[in-house]
Amino acid sequence: MPAETITIPLDPEAAKIYKAAPAEDKKKMQALLSLWLRDLAIREPSTLSEIMNNVSRKAQARGLTPDLLESLLKGA
Repeated sequence: MPAETITIPLDPEAAKIYKAAPAEDKKKMQALLSLWLRDLAIREPSTLSEIMNNVSRKAQARGLTPDLLESLLKGA
């Protein structure tokens, strides 16, 4: 199947990394992105509650505590 070219905005650092990558690494990144997009398309959409719970679990796993969250929200 022939490849189709699309344009995806990236943050400057990600764009810099992609542009500087060797051709073989670019092919790998393109393949990973294609697989990721296909995977997203076949998954059932997540509810906001599911997304928030997932973010919460990841934050807690990375050490975010209720006290630290409160401190961050207060701007300390």
